[in-house]
Amino acid sequence: MLEKRVLVVDDDLDIREVIQLYLKNNGYSVMTAEDGLLAIQLVDEYKPDMVILDVMLPKLDGFEVCQMIRKKSDIPILFLSAKEDDMDKILGLGVGGDDYMTKPFSPSVLVAKVKAHLRRNRILLEKKHEATEKQRKSLLEFSGLSIDMDSCVVKVDQSPISLSTKEYQLLCFLAMRPNHVFSVGQLFEAIWDEDSLGDYRTVMVHISNLRKKIEQNPIKPKYIVTVRGLGYKFISP
Repeated sequence: MLEKRVLVVDDDLDIREVIQLYLKNNGYSVMTAEDGLLAIQLVDEYKPDMVILDVMLPKLDGFEVCQMIRKKSDIPILFLSAKEDDMDKILGLGVGGDDYMTKPFSPSVLVAKVKAHLRRNRILLEKKHEATEKQRKSLLEFSGLSIDMDSCVVKVDQSPISLSTKEYQLLCFLAMRPNHVFSVGQLFEAIWDEDSLGDYRTVMVHISNLRKKIEQNPIKPKYIVTVRGLGYKFISP
């Protein structure tokens, strides 16, 4: 696993070195900046996983730096401040900070906060990825045709079309298995959940109706094609 990168931004050299020492001893890769402008440059160049950010900084203060980071990233940001009043804390959290510590602070507590925020961020990213994957798998998109299996909406050239229940089930079954040839009997059994008993007309009628609704030219279909002597298959253009 790659080391997590933490950017420490403080104009006090002693504080930077103490934080850097503790974080490195806990397995983190650390880079430092003494002013706000350099902090922004390092964020853009190295894409750290977290930022520890002093409020009072030369060139750009911590609040300005946080706002600029938030325009491009949602990485955890932990504010440091020498002020104990709540106003700085309210401002820091208001501009996008995730946490706040007052100087002087315990380096061990700071490391514990870093671990907690990075762990929480990792979990959020994993959930976001899972949600994206779920959405991707539930949305079938082809050239000129889309099937949203969550909302059961089928669109042709961005326009919704009306399908019967069996037409929709038949389309989804074929589209989820592109280029696989299915006999009429297999399709009947899969969609109607019973043996065809030699009655192939039901499937053929539904295929014909589907083609009229999703194909630009039902006579020369590009999605659901006939494989002579075998059955039908869905082709992904």
